[in-house]
Amino acid sequence: MPTIAVDKEDLFGLLGRSYTTEEFDELCFQFGIELDEDTTNDCQAGERPQLKIEVPANRYDMLCIEGIAQALNEFLETAEAPKYTLNPPKPEITLTIKESTFPVRQYAASAILRNVSFNQRTYDSFITLQDKLHTNLCRNRTLVAIGTHDLDTLTPPFTYEALPPKDIKFKPLNQSKEFDGEELMVFYEKDKNLSKYLPIIRDSPVYPVMLDSKRTVASLPPIINSDHSKITLNTKNVWIDVTGTDKTKTEIVINQLVAMFSRYSATPFEIEPLQIISEHNGQTRVTPNITPRKMKTDISYINSCLGLDYTGEQIAHLLKKMSLDASPSVGGEEEKKAEENKNSTLDVKIPITRSDILHQCDIMEDAAIAYGYDNLKKTKPTGESLIAAALPVNKVADILRLASSQAGYSEVMPLTLCSHDENFGWLRVKDDGSKAVKLENPKTIEYQVVRTTLLPGLLKTVKENRKHSLPIRVFECGDIVLKNADLERGAFNQRNWGALYVGKASGFEYVQGLLGKIMQTMRTPWIEAPSTDKRRGYWIEEDKENTTYFDGRGARVLFRSKQDGEVSEVGSIGVLHPEVMNNFDIPYAASYVEINAEIYL
Repeated sequence: MPTIAVDKEDLFGLLGRSYTTEEFDELCFQFGIELDEDTTNDCQAGERPQLKIEVPANRYDMLCIEGIAQALNEFLETAEAPKYTLNPPKPEITLTIKESTFPVRQYAASAILRNVSFNQRTYDSFITLQDKLHTNLCRNRTLVAIGTHDLDTLTPPFTYEALPPKDIKFKPLNQSKEFDGEELMVFYEKDKNLSKYLPIIRDSPVYPVMLDSKRTVASLPPIINSDHSKITLNTKNVWIDVTGTDKTKTEIVINQLVAMFSRYSATPFEIEPLQIISEHNGQTRVTPNITPRKMKTDISYINSCLGLDYTGEQIAHLLKKMSLDASPSVGGEEEKKAEENKNSTLDVKIPITRSDILHQCDIMEDAAIAYGYDNLKKTKPTGESLIAAALPVNKVADILRLASSQAGYSEVMPLTLCSHDENFGWLRVKDDGSKAVKLENPKTIEYQVVRTTLLPGLLKTVKENRKHSLPIRVFECGDIVLKNADLERGAFNQRNWGALYVGKASGFEYVQGLLGKIMQTMRTPWIEAPSTDKRRGYWIEEDKENTTYFDGRGARVLFRSKQDGEVSEVGSIGVLHPEVMNNFDIPYAASYVEINAEIYL
């Protein structure tokens, strides 16, 4: 969670009253933020006390004192939500995005704040908000970068284009010497603040640059602004340019900046928009877009989650405290069922400051904060669906675990990822590409595929414990993953059970006896003659195609789920081939059994 340091006296002035540390801490707690520190007692002579407040990482509107004060005032119902306006409604200034920026940093947004009045502390807050956004939402400028300029030093309209480094020449912020793009990269290599941003564009053949109509450089995003257009306390008209590789985040950033600092314009919360022209696709749009987003939420959903019985008007009042403009709506067939459906849903308007509202559950959470978590009553769930219960597959797995441990086997829990060789080559199996899910960009050779059998993990476990006394008997009941092109996700999990017996001599009978116990535990009888016996049950048949097992000592496990039912292969059993054991550096013999545990579901 970001920690925001704000001037204590200024914040209390914006809130309209003073608080003790305990009172303000309680207010923060009720709102869902946290007072981390009050520096009043630690201040030296001449220092102004600060409050350090932790805010949620997704509340970008609270990364400055203005946003914190506005949110708390609305929560306390001492102020109304700001009404943002565009003047003029139709933009008179344009920003053209040239096609050359598309391979580097293709999105841009912009706005102007007219007749702004800054003092030192509000100016510092303006700069601090940009830094906080760069660190947080903008991911250290890799996604979005902000530039702020004195509009009176530039000549609109503006263009945003990408040029070869040698063709870009300007004086960087607070410098007296002019640099071209290449020289600037060398100059800032050792700068502790800006050097970390250089790799974002350094290797590109062209650098993005913001220009006015006279080809005066305003900024080189995402590195630095020009000294020519730097803002000062005397700046009256502020031009904001935002560039990025993510369109959504670019527009969120411009909205947050104008929402917080348009209050200092001559007409509070008035913003001058720009028309953005994208040459690469011919589209135009106006930024900032201050139109509130609209969502619908079910009143019954909010009431059920919070244990309330509130009407739509009551919930709308709660949401108003959280900056959301809500009103009851009529759902369904309006003419026929108006009375039945009245207040069944809420129409919620979400302001530009609340980009964190994404789903109905976010609105419900805001209603809970406004109501007060301390005021929520403890209730017991009334529906069966709200009572936790183990999944059937987990119940089956627990039965198999208990039966295996009773037979003297120890449970192990290997990783589900393994190398391609461990899953195929070392088991003497060819990969036809139809089974294993492969990682697109594995960080290490050990984790290339998701296992399609439990055997590699069990063998690796024995390898690391091969100095233990013999026999080594281990089992696992866990998931494997298999491809299935018919599924939307292209693969599915399957719960398997597998057991490995390792010793100086390891015969087929060891694991066959264990399989018999497992089947007996699951009330599955052995069928002697499956061709004539049509009962539910299991049997084994020799498998000459499974090369993981020793020749003539491998079998398939077959299962009939019901009387005269369809027969399916549910697993395999056998003595592992010596080559498999050598591949895993195990100098002993081993026998193995594995079945699909989901056959009992």
